[in-house]
Amino acid sequence: MAQYDPEKHHRRSIRLRGWDYTSAGAYFVTICTNQGESLSDNSTLRDIAEQTWQELPNRFPSIILDEFVVMPNHVHFVVWLNPPDDDDAGVGAQLNCAPTIGVRFKVDKQRPALGQIARTFKALVTRRIHQLQPEILFAWQRNYYEHIIRNERELYAIRQYIRDNPLHWAEDVENPARKKRP
Repeated sequence: MAQYDPEKHHRRSIRLRGWDYTSAGAYFVTICTNQGESLSDNSTLRDIAEQTWQELPNRFPSIILDEFVVMPNHVHFVVWLNPPDDDDAGVGAQLNCAPTIGVRFKVDKQRPALGQIARTFKALVTRRIHQLQPEILFAWQRNYYEHIIRNERELYAIRQYIRDNPLHWAEDVENPARKKRP
């Protein structure tokens, strides 16, 4: 077995260093299925993902849903974090550690971190799929892509990208059919 090399075996974070992911604002998120499993081959899976998206504000009342699309092997969305302005909401970034076996994490429903929202979405979709269709071995990739939307121009461009993404699926780098072409 190979020796542990912290330079080689360290998983580097793709998050913006020092950014408080509970900060108010818009965030673009992409979550991919594990090994390109298809969400679109089964209309139930697509419906579960869409319904779960629509229900997120029931769990996190301070978020605002924006654009959302279910692609064959990933989802894209824009979510607004809108923490309450009262003094009881807390100050500063929360420590959001990676999950550890047997440890339960407290979720602040009034001031959720982006990671809590992504983790909740993934868990609810997976649980519902396994309840309705236990024969399907569905899973998400371990992480997710996020982008902090910094201005209105970026917001409009990302919204358009999400809306247009299904039209461009044939040429998408995540399309398994495209990867098989010579």
